[in-house]
Amino acid sequence: MSEASTGGDDTDDIVTVNFKATESFLEQIDDTWQGRGFNSRSEFIRYTLRDAIEFPTFDRDELIALLEAEADVKEDGTMSAEEARERFGTDDA
Repeated sequence: MSEASTGGDDTDDIVTVNFKATESFLEQIDDTWQGRGFNSRSEFIRYTLRDAIEFPTFDRDELIALLEAEADVKEDGTMSAEEARERFGTDDA
């Protein structure tokens, strides 16, 4: 890793991070940042990582539950809202 000062208040350093990706994934990243108007791949990756930290959407357990629910829907293992209200004794409110 290399470090460079941001030139600001000298309390925060910019650190270079390297990661491995397949060529096909890198092509998807490049198509995405260029298509969305970012100036560079690095800018897009920084934006995406900041967004993931500031606005997390799913954790692993939520993702697993979502995938299981999708499987239930595909296997007709779900019920309508009305059936659920009757089964669990809840009101419409």
